[in-house]
Amino acid sequence: MERLMRLFERGILHIAQILLMLVILAAVIELWYLFITAIHDRVLEIDSIPMLMQAVQRAFSGILLVVLGLELLETLRAYFTDHRVKLELVIVVALIAVSRHVINLDFEHLSGPSIAGIAAIIVALTAGYYLIRKASASRDADGAVSR
Repeated sequence: MERLMRLFERGILHIAQILLMLVILAAVIELWYLFITAIHDRVLEIDSIPMLMQAVQRAFSGILLVVLGLELLETLRAYFTDHRVKLELVIVVALIAVSRHVINLDFEHLSGPSIAGIAAIIVALTAGYYLIRKASASRDADGAVSR
């Protein structure tokens, strides 16, 4: 039964990785299409800094979406290899997702508590990432000394 469960888990992980690769590929193709279309149709319409900022924000958001997919793929690969979720990768995915969200925010229409909440999420994720990296470096240093 244990062997059957492992085979099932491997099969599902392979299917999920293939699906995620196809989604990332489709996103990259669509991003290129939107970029070429925007260059062709809308570049001449940009006549102010706010319009330029909006166009650049959309481009950055699309690129971060692809990077988010790649990080999710890395998380699946790490799980497939080690059979455990690496917290560092999950936090990186969360940081990218929050960064993408922040790029798309309209700060002129957000309330103070909303901005404070987003800032708290960013600080918590960054502090968590720092602590995990520090613990990992400490564990590696201890392992090197004991060898």
